[in-house]
Amino acid sequence: MICVIINKFRGDIALFEDGITILEDLCSVPVIGLIPVTGITIPSEDSLSLQDKSVSNAPVSIAIIRLPRISNFTDFELLERHASVSYVSPGHSLAGYDAVIIPGTKNTVEDLEIVKSSGTADQIREARRLGIPVIGICGGYQMLCTKIIDSGVESNAGEYEGIGLIQGTTRFDGYEKTTIQITRRSSGIGPILSRITEVSGYEIHMGDTTHQGLAEAFAGEGAVSEDGLLIGTYLHGLFSNRNAAFALVSYLCEKKGVVWDPVLAEESDPFDALADHFEKYLKFDEILKFFLM
Repeated sequence: MICVIINKFRGDIALFEDGITILEDLCSVPVIGLIPVTGITIPSEDSLSLQDKSVSNAPVSIAIIRLPRISNFTDFELLERHASVSYVSPGHSLAGYDAVIIPGTKNTVEDLEIVKSSGTADQIREARRLGIPVIGICGGYQMLCTKIIDSGVESNAGEYEGIGLIQGTTRFDGYEKTTIQITRRSSGIGPILSRITEVSGYEIHMGDTTHQGLAEAFAGEGAVSEDGLLIGTYLHGLFSNRNAAFALVSYLCEKKGVVWDPVLAEESDPFDALADHFEKYLKFDEILKFFLM
């Protein structure tokens, strides 16, 4: 041990000066930082941290289906700053939400079967019938299709009925995984995508999806209905783009007749804010000495 750093300190730092002296005597190493607890929120490391996220006076509410094998759950952290976001488990009511998002999953077929057996698939179809935006991302996009044909890659070989809102088929024919970082232009179709020009993100998925009768949501990828309120895409990180998150929230507010003024200051990088906080309370000159010894 070469030093001590006290993190998440609560209380008056000035009252802990004697404590620092005691620690240094006990440990025979310097205390080089006493860092107060902060309200800065950084991206979650695992899905166990998922919980409903509500900002004060949130103008709209968005349901994200909490799939048992949900993946890439950080896709929605920017939305959480500007809307009331609820992670709704299969079988729970989707009534009253302004939009429904089906996220990615580590196993599309198995989670799809749970979505269907729980009645959530019926609720998603009803939301679509009522004109509520329904958005599927990666595995959620695959679920929205008419059917999934698995040759034994994800689950037992067979043909599985999808939610059926997108007339298309997803095939799992091999174990090859698509993994790319990419920037795509929006098709501009409908009231949401028309507010988006270009987005960046990444694709990481098994299987390929083909559809009939729908335009592409983004250049070379995805699907969007004629009214623009049904969107399927393989693009993770879509709503990490400010223009995409704002497009969805601003449309939902406009639909409800709510005036929305996004607080841009809330969008500073939380890691930058945390680094600034550490820099304020750590003796970095002492830390550098350890590397120069």
